Amino acid sequence: MSSSWEEFEELIKQEMRKIYSEAAIEHSMNPKNLGELEDADGFARVIGPCGDTMEIWLKVKNGTIAQATFLTDGCGTSIASGSMTTELAKGKSIAEARKISQENVLNALGGLPEESEHCALLASNTLKEAIKDYLAMKKEPWKKAYHKHIGH
Repeated sequence: MSSSWEEFEELIKQEMRKIYSEAAIEHSMNPKNLGELEDADGFARVIGPCGDTMEIWLKVKNGTIAQATFLTDGCGTSIASGSMTTELAKGKSIAEARKISQENVLNALGGLPEESEHCALLASNTLKEAIKDYLAMKKEPWKKAYHKHIGH
């Protein structure tokens, strides 16, 4: 016999399914790749037009993104977008990961309501900035030591 709390939780999920896909709900409620990444090869912090901040850390091995993590202070759709973007980036070459767009994130999430689509753009833009940071570090390795010193 289920408790009234479980019934309430199921009711909320049924309402969410009217607006969000299963993928968006799953990545929002159980985000993948959440948290800072020690000794990252690339990092970016971007503030979106809505005021949400997203951070993405990258670990790159042999030109391929071995690990990608994120944090955001945003809403559930920002969390879902960061989670999906880092999932899409892992295992991709730098060139492939640079091409991950807002549309790719939206498609992978099964779409988002129009008023939340900017969250996917924030995530894809943050990934691109983290890649730019990685490429700058690769070109000028002294910057990595500087980043460690200033706490990135």
